[in-house]
Amino acid sequence: MEINGGNILLIGSLLLFISVLVGKAGAKYGMPALLLFLGVGMLAGSDGFGLQFNSPQIAQFIGMIALSIILFSGGMDTSYKEIRPIMGPGIVLATIGVLMTTVITGLFIYYISGLLPNGWTLSLLESMLLAAVMSSTDSASVFSILRSKGICLKEKLRPTLELESGSNDPMAYMLTILLIQIIGMGEVNWAQSVMLLLMQLSIGTISGLIMGYCGVWIINRINVSNESLYPVLLLAFVFFIFAFTDILHGNGYLAVYIAGLVVGNHKLVHKKSLTTFFDGFTWLCQIVMFLTLGLLVNPKELLDVTGMGLLIGFFMIIIARPVTVFFCLLPFRQFSTKARTYISWVGLRGAVPIIFATYPLISPEIQNSRLMFNIVFFITIISLIVQGTTVHAMANWLGLSEECERKKEFNVDLPDEIKSAMSEIEVTPSVLREGNKLMNLQLPDNTLVVMVKRENRYFVPKGHTRLEPADKLLVISDNDEELKKTYESLGIEKYSMQKNK
Repeated sequence: MEINGGNILLIGSLLLFISVLVGKAGAKYGMPALLLFLGVGMLAGSDGFGLQFNSPQIAQFIGMIALSIILFSGGMDTSYKEIRPIMGPGIVLATIGVLMTTVITGLFIYYISGLLPNGWTLSLLESMLLAAVMSSTDSASVFSILRSKGICLKEKLRPTLELESGSNDPMAYMLTILLIQIIGMGEVNWAQSVMLLLMQLSIGTISGLIMGYCGVWIINRINVSNESLYPVLLLAFVFFIFAFTDILHGNGYLAVYIAGLVVGNHKLVHKKSLTTFFDGFTWLCQIVMFLTLGLLVNPKELLDVTGMGLLIGFFMIIIARPVTVFFCLLPFRQFSTKARTYISWVGLRGAVPIIFATYPLISPEIQNSRLMFNIVFFITIISLIVQGTTVHAMANWLGLSEECERKKEFNVDLPDEIKSAMSEIEVTPSVLREGNKLMNLQLPDNTLVVMVKRENRYFVPKGHTRLEPADKLLVISDNDEELKKTYESLGIEKYSMQKNK
């Protein structure tokens, strides 16, 4: 069956519906949702239900749009405060780490390519190209797995992994394009190539910063009467930032990630609705992107690359990634050996390597492009199965997981213009030692308990309301420092505090 205008909505809606159901079912067994989305696409493709999709150009375009949204949303959800202490290690991993992975893996591929029974032989440059395509960790996979599973990690591991995956795509992209050009022309100007790489990174960084601040300024002052238009406006900014940076010969992926950091760490009107919109839209982009890439591959062809794919995949997981990570983190003392081991393990491959593999696929100069694409696809599956399913288990095994911040019982956020602090506490016997009525709580001035949750029931309390152990209280105060002292005196150890400055 060919995909056309007449059936694309029907097929697309069915695939989306199936993907969500499969992703929900897979979560119970620890399977990454993105791997299952990829599997749905493969099942629906030419070797499955027979949907014919053979356009790497369209897949590349869909991937470009999806990655822009994913990187921007990932930046929005990342706190400056979290990444500032690990900025150095993250940048080194995203640049030198990608280059080292390419060289180490490329040499290994070149060595084994002539030893396999299939008779495939890749030149040194082709081996390096294949390694470059797979050299970056995948932002979609890292963001999705770490956040959807609610994994809390010690030693600032989560922001380190997210910063690396969000900022290492430009290096892998440039190496991929550079090696394609070298293979096509047969020669290389290394000085010019280094300058081109530095220009891409610097223009991408500057463009992301400037356009991010411009976006914050415009959204806060445009005063659109219809609140629903703000997400549309911000979405337009994301696409404009990517395209404008690309016109300036900078890296658009880096620009949208940095712009997302800027936007997410500044006060923004209707920020909660904007964040909610981008969270949902990011999931849609991830599903569509992985479905498209799954449709593009012919699963039968993957059988022919099983041997080579297994060798390269496990070499990257067991040798190339750990060697790269331990070398890059040598100057940085804040990570223990266990933390470096964990960073080595969470070198997830996903949609980004597959999208980058479409560049050789549409380049006539690359003779073994289809072989490369199939190998990259196979290794992505291996990575998501082996590494993606063990992210949480490995953290527990290494003793790097920690108790997460208690989930909010009241899904309430204060607007930025309100200069108050809101917190949630759980009533314990020590809280009730002066009496079990709300009026018996010794709270600071300008502090109110505005709502109580008891089991599955919510209600607004009065002074004579009797409190019970395990009740959840929503407290608003203009004096949060005094409130914290009060909590300590009441014996409350765990509470969440949201402060609007």
